[in-house]
Amino acid sequence: MDESSTDVARELEVLEAELKRLEAEYNMFFAGRLPRPPWETRGRVNALVKRLDRGHLQSYGDRFRFSTLQSRFATFIDLWDRGLRAREEGRPGPFSQPRPAAEPAAPRPQDRILCVTSLHDPLQEMDKLQTLYESLAEARRETGQDAVPFHRFVELVRQQMSALKQKGSAEVAFRVAMKGGKVAFTARALRGVAPSDE
Repeated sequence: MDESSTDVARELEVLEAELKRLEAEYNMFFAGRLPRPPWETRGRVNALVKRLDRGHLQSYGDRFRFSTLQSRFATFIDLWDRGLRAREEGRPGPFSQPRPAAEPAAPRPQDRILCVTSLHDPLQEMDKLQTLYESLAEARRETGQDAVPFHRFVELVRQQMSALKQKGSAEVAFRVAMKGGKVAFTARALRGVAPSDE
């Protein structure tokens, strides 16, 4: 009886190891790293489960361990089969990943606002200007563009401020945002801010 229980324990260890291997192989298959599903490993695990299921497990611990592994195997089989069906039918399944295009498609950046700041006199607010510039440079790098040289950026800010000040606004809000994977740098006059007398 002692010998048979050690045999059972050994078989349970083999089953656990094979189940882990099968799980890893299926993950590799669904990730596109294996050309076909791991039918051989699945067949081995299935045979082990059937053999242990037919045998009489005397120890409560062995029975509990086996039933845990058996239900895990059943859950995985259901998941893998649903994944295979979905793939054959050409629809997204539990393992679906974005289909790689001719070249791996980078995940599409979310539309988001990266920085908003208001400026009254850029040359007196260099820290705000620097933060705005760094946000813009970082956004451009993220989309694969070169950063604009700082002196050209300052000139652009001055031009936009000058145009908006002529329309009667003393303070201008600048915004760096990502829209549809592109960098948007906008300026708008702040309402309700009276121009200061100079």
